[in-house]
Amino acid sequence: MDSVLHSAVKKNRLRLIPFMLALYILAFLDRSNIGFAKETYQIDTGLSNEAYALGAGIFFVVYAFLGVPANLLLRKWGARRWIGGTTLLWGLLSAVMAYADSEAKFLTVRTLLGAAEAGFFPGMIYLTSQWFPQRNRAAVMGLFYMGAPLALTLGSPLSGALLEMHGFMGSPGWYWMFLIEGLLAVAAGVFTFFYLDDTPEKARFLTAEEKQVLLTQLASEEKKKTASHFRDAISNGRVWQLAIIYMTIQIAVYGLIFFLPTQVAELMGTKVGFTASLVTAIPWIAALFGTWYIPRYSDRTGDRRNVAALTLLAAGIGIGVSGLVSPVLAIIALCVAAIGFIAVQPVFWTMPTQLLSGTALAAGIGFVNLFGAVGGFLAPLIRVKAEAVFDSHAAGLLALAGIAVIGALIIFTLRVAKQTPLTSPQRS
Repeated sequence: MDSVLHSAVKKNRLRLIPFMLALYILAFLDRSNIGFAKETYQIDTGLSNEAYALGAGIFFVVYAFLGVPANLLLRKWGARRWIGGTTLLWGLLSAVMAYADSEAKFLTVRTLLGAAEAGFFPGMIYLTSQWFPQRNRAAVMGLFYMGAPLALTLGSPLSGALLEMHGFMGSPGWYWMFLIEGLLAVAAGVFTFFYLDDTPEKARFLTAEEKQVLLTQLASEEKKKTASHFRDAISNGRVWQLAIIYMTIQIAVYGLIFFLPTQVAELMGTKVGFTASLVTAIPWIAALFGTWYIPRYSDRTGDRRNVAALTLLAAGIGIGVSGLVSPVLAIIALCVAAIGFIAVQPVFWTMPTQLLSGTALAAGIGFVNLFGAVGGFLAPLIRVKAEAVFDSHAAGLLALAGIAVIGALIIFTLRVAKQTPLTSPQRS
């Protein structure tokens, strides 16, 4: 039976992970590409720093509060229709950003984009829990989370190159960047309707035996969980701890990402463009290696808590140091930060799936993601405020670093059972 289960997991990885990865690259790129357009977009539209920070964060307001109902709708309507529809919608809205040439339009489109994307990320986490056994999930989530550094590795030069189209057909570079990257997501949404299967039972690529063995394994894991109803998720103290931890992670992530292109350009003494975007990609290349290795190490050892805590702690240290040292050392510190706050997340997301099942899992993932969205909203505001109060760019980075360290300390207090280490036949 182990060989059959291994075959099913392998097929699931080959079928789902490249697809999920591609969607995450597009989603991450569409929500964070305003960081590349920041300077020229603000000049062309007259957008103030405060309005930019609000727009960068307002995405997460609606995104936060729609996460729980979106995941419940995914469970009810099926992954194919829900993920395909939301991807198509957010792609259209991302393309519409090309026409957001005033503060009011900018804030409106960012708000609608947050609503459209609300169901995507928690839906991906829930989808993983429905297709892969618990002992494989950190490595699987690690592969999925490689979408973030890939988006910023490939997306940095892409966005930088599109910005160089400034003046083409009389339009600014940011116009072409928003339009082209948005239309890529539209195409992906259409593709989803033809490619994705809702559940393992409906999988066109698994044999009957593989379906049965996989479903039996997943069902046996579900029986060990006591929380299966909506109220079980919201009333669980450890779920609240996880929600607060995830908020600190997202503050660190987006507090850095939204400003990284300009931070790197300042270190280089140049403007944001293709050259600076190549250097901006270096931390995300480093994050690819960390996101490949660290979740696999967690699967092999079965240790979720300590691996997650130490990884987030490293992220906090890297963020703080990056604002205090020379340009070369700052890039190295940013590499450590990127490895830390990207690689911690696939390990982190194995924890809710250990505690919850059924409706509670769908709601719990949405609930935890809600707090993460709040963190994404607060991140640019915290950084800008700290910089203004202390009249120092380093102050903003140190504020983000301190919050990441607090998150790491909370992880150390979590009561999380150690997983059964992954044996060689099941290794991802």
